[in-house]
Amino acid sequence: VPRNYDPALHPFEVAREYVRALNATKLERVFAKPFLSSLDGHRDGVNCMAKHPKSLSTVLSGACDGEVKIWNLTRRQCIRTIQAHEGFVRGMCARFCGTSFFTVGDDKTVKQWKMESPEYGEEEEPIHTILGKTVYTGIDHHWKEPVFATCGHQVDIWDEQRTSPKCSLTWGFDSISSVKFNPIETYLLGSCASDRNIVLYDMRKSTPLKKVILNMRTNTLCWNPMEAFVFTAANEDYNLYTFDMRFLESPVMVHMDHVSAVLDVDYSPTGKEFVSASFDKSIRIFPVDKGHSREVYHTKRMQHVITVKWTSDNKYILCGSDEMNIRLWKANASEKLGVLAPREKAAMNYNQKLKEKFQFHPQIRRIAQHRHLPKSIYCQIKEQRIMREARRRKELNRRKHSKPGSVPIVPERKKHIVAVVK
Repeated sequence: VPRNYDPALHPFEVAREYVRALNATKLERVFAKPFLSSLDGHRDGVNCMAKHPKSLSTVLSGACDGEVKIWNLTRRQCIRTIQAHEGFVRGMCARFCGTSFFTVGDDKTVKQWKMESPEYGEEEEPIHTILGKTVYTGIDHHWKEPVFATCGHQVDIWDEQRTSPKCSLTWGFDSISSVKFNPIETYLLGSCASDRNIVLYDMRKSTPLKKVILNMRTNTLCWNPMEAFVFTAANEDYNLYTFDMRFLESPVMVHMDHVSAVLDVDYSPTGKEFVSASFDKSIRIFPVDKGHSREVYHTKRMQHVITVKWTSDNKYILCGSDEMNIRLWKANASEKLGVLAPREKAAMNYNQKLKEKFQFHPQIRRIAQHRHLPKSIYCQIKEQRIMREARRRKELNRRKHSKPGSVPIVPERKKHIVAVVK
């Protein structure tokens, strides 16, 4: 359609676009139905999950009764069940080629399993079993080499062919809750210890690099798949901290919105957003550069969410929780699934641009940001807002009635860091 762009001929263009943006924002909230399905079959709380590196429709989950299940997401069915460990399955990860996966449990063993089901008449047995001296609490596989790392009393790096670790990394003595390989600079590892440390290691030097000590314990961390130095840590003090590993003195961003300890975090494959799971029975999606979440997901039945994963096609989120269910959510709550007609696609893109153009108008902003929350979360948010305001007021009063300079102004980002040790 030929169109004359002379502004004199379109006197009400902005007004018309504003109405369209308002309608698009309202419709987005109307169609926001993120919950897709729940995968049930576990007989105990889901403790850990792992993604298949090559197949989008395959996901693995481990429960607190030592059971491991492999799911087909297109059929939404369990295709295989293994009784892997005595006690909890503490961690699991798939090999980079997708042919096998590793699990660690409370019975002090590391087991490697085939991804395919056993043939007819074949026993369901692990390929390798390594018996350790202490309980392992986490495991992660190298992104390119046949090497994996486990954590527990210390961080051990193993070669797949050997039954003893090729090197053990330790800095101080404490139990380490999770270990993660960097997906870009693959020789770097990060780990979280229960003495409130986040420690970074280099596999080539086989020594720890540096550590940052926070006010409270960090449960797990996740590396950004697009920016080599950036990682996000999920902390017990209800916040998430995004760090640049070169400058650990203060986090790049503090993400606050949860009202209880954050238990797990996982990045989207684009590296622009991450999803966090919390003890407050909800999961939230945060943009990397924003301090507040863009989305919060919860259901009436969902209990404490222990583990969360963002699928490799950037479309879905999986979360495993205490009451034995794995839930499948849309990463974009109001997105239409299925094939889009060209006109639908054009209309969607147009509406998206309109929403971005008018996002700061008070009406549109109010509608876009409004979320219904469970009463418990809503009340706690209100309570915490009051507490934060009281703390701020107290500090202002103290500064006003003290000698100038005796009460320093500490920025929010530096408040939670105790020390950085190199």
